[in-house]
Amino acid sequence: MLNPYIFLRYYNISSITRYMNLKGRDFITTEDFTLEEIEFLVDKSLELKQAFRRGIPHKSILDKTLFLLFFDKSTRTRNAFEAAMTQLGGHAHYIDVSSSQIAHGESPKDTGIILSSYGHGIAIRHDLVPGEGNRYQREVAKWAETPVINLQCDIDHPTQTLADLMTLRECYGTNLKGLKIAVSWAFAPSYLKPFSVPQGLITLMTRFGMEVVLAHPPEYTLMPETVEQARNHAENSGGKFRIVYSMEEAFHDADAVYPKSWGILNLFSAPDKAMAIAQKYRNWICDEKAMSWAKPTAKYMHCLPADRGNEVTDAVIDGPNSVVYPQAENRLHTAKALLSNLLG
Repeated sequence: MLNPYIFLRYYNISSITRYMNLKGRDFITTEDFTLEEIEFLVDKSLELKQAFRRGIPHKSILDKTLFLLFFDKSTRTRNAFEAAMTQLGGHAHYIDVSSSQIAHGESPKDTGIILSSYGHGIAIRHDLVPGEGNRYQREVAKWAETPVINLQCDIDHPTQTLADLMTLRECYGTNLKGLKIAVSWAFAPSYLKPFSVPQGLITLMTRFGMEVVLAHPPEYTLMPETVEQARNHAENSGGKFRIVYSMEEAFHDADAVYPKSWGILNLFSAPDKAMAIAQKYRNWICDEKAMSWAKPTAKYMHCLPADRGNEVTDAVIDGPNSVVYPQAENRLHTAKALLSNLLG
């Protein structure tokens, strides 16, 4: 079969001139990859997006199998990776962990060894219990003979933030130094959402020299180690990182805003107490007034699903500055970039 890179050039699609061998690598946090490797993956994602839009086949991992283990619900992540495997010529097996032997206590060692002997990659979502998900994924990776991909854990959501980075580059170009992004808590009356998205954002975007402002009520602190990583990355990249306790302060003069809900670190085992505290901050909503604090051209971003009427108003999420749908589409293209390089 024609090499997919040659195929893209034949159809006059800009092709990546450099090559990086990422085959066999795990993708558990963005911290595990260098800036050059992350930029390569984003470039490949943009290339694959062009191919998808033009209807050009790009089946680079024919007959490869990916196992998708989900400890939690999913719409975008599951379907992006299933579609990605199909479009690349492979196949994805969805496994609801509650209906598998994992629910009866099968060890990560046995799971990793056996599933990696059946196919070519294992992808895992395990995000609801602080201190468990990332540790489980790394234990599977220790024993698996194939790459392990983090589809969201308690620490990071690297496939999401890779798509977020791609979206920012589409909006603002390749040089993101000095770009101000506000990552803010927002009210939601539903379940205690994981910390992984805000943590993934502050630890990735600071590596690219951005000005990252994290805003949350005092009770909604993130894991200390991720905050320390963000500070170190900002110092090393020439970017900025700070924490404020006001959405207005965070949004001021921002180029992009990313308000979403997350839980209270020490109250995940006491959801009723946590939700009672959340009620005090119902005014933490991204509405038209909040958007007026940012630059007139500021992009509204969200990993979805957004809690309409609580996290954000319809006027904002459906407004001209919202990029949530291109952002969601980019989950497909970054998934294909990861899979074609890690499994290829």
